[in-house]
Amino acid sequence: MGVRGLQGFVKSSCPHVCMVVNFKELAEQHRSRHPGGTPTIVVDAMCCLRYWYTPESWVCGGQWREYFSSLREFVKTFTAVGIKLVFFFDGMVEQSKRDEWVKRRLKNNREIAKIFHYIKSHREQPGRNMFFIPSGLPIFTQFALKALGQETLCSLQEADYEVASYGLQNNCLGILGEDTDYLIYDTCPYFSISELSLDSLDTIMLCREKLCQSLGLSLSDLPLLACLLGNDIIPEGMFESFRYKCLSSYTSVKENFDKKGNIILAVADHISKVLRLHQGEKKLEEMLPLGPNKALFNKGVASYLLPGQKSPWFFQKPKGVVTLDKQVLSMSSDPKSKQEVPVCTHPESKQEVTTCTDSESKQEVPLCTYPESKQEVPMCIHPESKQEVPMCTDPESKQEVPMYTDPEPKQEVPLCTHPESRQEVLLCTHPESKQKLPVGMDPEFNLEAPLYTNPETKQEDPVSMGSEVKQQITMVSDPEILKVFSSDFFPPSCTTVRVPTWASAVLMGVLDISPSLLQGECGQVARAHHVQAESYLVYNVMNSGEVECSNSLEDAMDQALPSQAFVYRPVRQRVYSLLLGDGEGGASTCPTVKEWFVYSGNPLRQPDLVRPLQMNIPGGAPSLKLLWLSQEAGVQAQRLDTLLACFDLSYSREELQVVESPFQALCCLLIYLFVQVDTLCLEDLHAFIAQALCLEGKATMELADLQLDHVDPRAVQLGTLLVRGLTTLVLVNSACGFPWKTSDFMPWNLFDGKLFHQKYLQSEKGYTAEALVEQHRSRLTRFHALKSVVCKACMKENRPIVSRRHWRSHHSGRRGQQGSSAHRTSSGYSRSGQGQHWRDQGPGSRQYDPDQWRRY
Repeated sequence: MGVRGLQGFVKSSCPHVCMVVNFKELAEQHRSRHPGGTPTIVVDAMCCLRYWYTPESWVCGGQWREYFSSLREFVKTFTAVGIKLVFFFDGMVEQSKRDEWVKRRLKNNREIAKIFHYIKSHREQPGRNMFFIPSGLPIFTQFALKALGQETLCSLQEADYEVASYGLQNNCLGILGEDTDYLIYDTCPYFSISELSLDSLDTIMLCREKLCQSLGLSLSDLPLLACLLGNDIIPEGMFESFRYKCLSSYTSVKENFDKKGNIILAVADHISKVLRLHQGEKKLEEMLPLGPNKALFNKGVASYLLPGQKSPWFFQKPKGVVTLDKQVLSMSSDPKSKQEVPVCTHPESKQEVTTCTDSESKQEVPLCTYPESKQEVPMCIHPESKQEVPMCTDPESKQEVPMYTDPEPKQEVPLCTHPESRQEVLLCTHPESKQKLPVGMDPEFNLEAPLYTNPETKQEDPVSMGSEVKQQITMVSDPEILKVFSSDFFPPSCTTVRVPTWASAVLMGVLDISPSLLQGECGQVARAHHVQAESYLVYNVMNSGEVECSNSLEDAMDQALPSQAFVYRPVRQRVYSLLLGDGEGGASTCPTVKEWFVYSGNPLRQPDLVRPLQMNIPGGAPSLKLLWLSQEAGVQAQRLDTLLACFDLSYSREELQVVESPFQALCCLLIYLFVQVDTLCLEDLHAFIAQALCLEGKATMELADLQLDHVDPRAVQLGTLLVRGLTTLVLVNSACGFPWKTSDFMPWNLFDGKLFHQKYLQSEKGYTAEALVEQHRSRLTRFHALKSVVCKACMKENRPIVSRRHWRSHHSGRRGQQGSSAHRTSSGYSRSGQGQHWRDQGPGSRQYDPDQWRRY
């Protein structure tokens, strides 16, 4: 994470950059400087997961009660000294960082393979040096922190950018994390989570000012240095030859520094002595070997510029010029409105263009003095043509509108003012319809297209589109959305608009409306739940049609148990239908969703294109407005019906209704699992139910002290499968309008890894139900009741759950042994129209492979 080699360089070669500080003392100093203010630390939660997960056991599926206690102690320690914590989680993976995300996932696969090899060889958990966070830890940490009353936020872009922005704009005490990118951002101080002593509240502050002194750089040079060294956006090999050229000409190579340390010093020296020499005289691309990577490099540098900041190393575009990442590069702050106002620097004169405030919109617009009349008029400056665009009169409306001159055909294109927002939108004339349509224009990427899709043109799948539009897709299916815009933009016959991300940026950048407005009221709800960390994947599906799921502790050599990515795919497909179809036209009209899910044999070179799956609900699926916004009587029952339909369990509604909370959610999940996965047996069911019942009466320390005879690799994977099912419940519950309380399927109320492992080993040995529930009479009654619900529901689907001993004698070969290549038949308990059984699911858009998991 962060800048390549910088962490090691700072610790080994620049120890003075690392300063020991105490949070209690810093908080007191902050209060003395800001009377009445609360010292606040913004926490990059994804960097802290390893620090927070203190339970000794981690391989069995997670010690969730212990983990919850660890988080509670962490929060309590800071609260005791008057420090407020604000937690940020990654809400998405930016396209520019997808390659790095893939690289890490593939590396994790190799680490997981080593873990299972160790378990099979030693029958015990590996040491902490092979530690891998339990599946679902980031998701459930969000809900745990919210349950502890903490402000918890989920990012709409890369989390480190939002963390750095929040810290700067809210005058925070500092950032707590473990990412050298925080040394590059010009923001509040950066503290190391790995060096934190919770007992004393001592930690290390990494001082970026001292780093600059050591390197002979200014703060504004650090983004340039980071990109030349390589980071999550810029591949390390892009400037490898450049770095070695710097090293070869560097005259102050220090023998006590390692090779990477000397490279960092050499690149910094080149920036300070060579690049600065020609700064202002030459463009950066003339001084660096950017070649075709200019756009990516500029994006990398710009990714470090927080609101109100600009880089001296390249010209920044005004807000009216749209960038693909929707980021305004050069901003100034209006102290009264507290809104960011673009400051446009003319590329030739390098002077900032003054602004005035429009009396109606109350927004500042750039002004330029017209050479003949000497009057100031609003202007638009094209960064490539370097032409200023004056206002003109629209012949139809007789109102003045700014003109945009296209550098290619040299034709003037009017800007239309939206009647409600009074904000200007670039217009182009469609060659066939001759209608004025809003366009998205990025001179750097040469992207230009109308937002309206011709109804005569057949909808194309995202993968079959041209290279220009192989971007994320914003799905717009709500007819009320179209009311936001005038009828000139979207004809009445247009009820569904597929807006590419760069076109959305036009609407958000020029019209200055939030992305949630593009989704109507439901979009606002989805966005709010996402930002407040109350949902999982819902906003991503609606906003971009692209989702991802990281590694799980799954044994690639086990041919009998499927990956969770396949087991829960039919559920996700029905959720996609609900979110994108909105009850009209069914799943057949919904676009495909790009899934980046990790499973054995998936090289992650491209996403799986997964098509939504129609739900079996009489009268069709209800609309999102009904599920999310309605307060009418009976809607809660519809929400529950929809949730069960996502799992295709409508037939089990009556049986599940009599089950007490939180076991309704558990039974729902177990019924789905046992119907979907035909290699699960009665002993597995006994272990799942017994551990959930026994968990209620266990204290946290009792769970921590529990010892296992040995670790079984199959039980490890079963624990992972259940926990991933709980995360799927989070998705379904939020998509259906929260028919169940979220606490009902939090793992600290339903699952403990070691306890499940103990019950699994006991069940395998043939323990009776009485022994599994620890001779507790009340638990035994509930055990049989829950078992009956699951078994009856499965029998309705012709899926008898039998004992492994009975199963082995009558179905030999059906479950292959781990590592074997024995052929397995499939009973295929898949119903017509209900989606494919996990054995029959091919890897998305790739070539169909009916037995794709048998890659070993």
